[in-house]
Amino acid sequence: MSKVDMAVDFAGIKLKNPINTASGTFGQGWQFDNFIDVSRLGAITTKGCAAEPWPGNPKPRMTEVPGGMMNSVGLQNPGVRAFAAESGEYLADLSAKGTAVICQVAGHSVAEYVAALELFEELCPWAAAFELNVSCPNIAAGGAACGSTPEGAAEVMRACRPITKRPLLVKMAPVRLPEIARALEAEGADGLTVINSIPGMAIDVNTRRSKLSKPTGGLSGPLLHPIAVRMVWEVANAVDIPVCGVGGVMTGADAAEFILAGASAVSVGMANFVDPTSSVRILEELEAWAESQGVSSITELIGALEC
Repeated sequence: MSKVDMAVDFAGIKLKNPINTASGTFGQGWQFDNFIDVSRLGAITTKGCAAEPWPGNPKPRMTEVPGGMMNSVGLQNPGVRAFAAESGEYLADLSAKGTAVICQVAGHSVAEYVAALELFEELCPWAAAFELNVSCPNIAAGGAACGSTPEGAAEVMRACRPITKRPLLVKMAPVRLPEIARALEAEGADGLTVINSIPGMAIDVNTRRSKLSKPTGGLSGPLLHPIAVRMVWEVANAVDIPVCGVGGVMTGADAAEFILAGASAVSVGMANFVDPTSSVRILEELEAWAESQGVSSITELIGALEC
């Protein structure tokens, strides 16, 4: 048992430790039950769901690249109703064990975000919070991400904020972060998840085709960790609401970097694909690091970067 109090308050969500899982990398939690005790984690963030099922993009959807991976899954999901019916009992039990369940909300327009969040609010009483994935392409605006501008992100938050009294988080695209973060804070966001994957390309030089079904995909993994740490630091210094750091967390030291940069919580993503036990290992390594710092609470280390 850790000698350091690992509990944190993230956007009003009481977490027994800062370790969360990144949406889309951990299923709905039960898929990892044979590998780890999921209830040891502070939180999990479920795979994003929309009001209606999305088929996602054609295959191939994932490819390895040096230092990471790329995906073009297209947020395939069964819709909120099916999600709640299939995983609700498990997630309610996980919540009862003290692990916060954060449900990610997807949409291609403001109206779709509203419809999905209304269903989540109705069908998921065990959810501790909701996370708006504003990196979804806005079909009505020609395909740009809904959250790629301060105005677009603010519009989504403004429409969704009245729907729920539970904490409302935003998964941010890696663009114009400080100004978009301030716009979201002004519209009532309780916390920010920084960052989503970075757009990239991977080409098969023999076939002269993309290694994915689409020309571009989302780049993630340890190669972008230093970029994500910098972006977390920028956002944490731009707003007063808390930040969850995401991007290339493979070790406890990676998680500690996010904490020192100002994150109150840390999500494990690609590491779950490499080793399904990684989230608990990273938690244990983070606990050992906190003990080595001579603090009584992990909160003493949030934003403790010394320049």
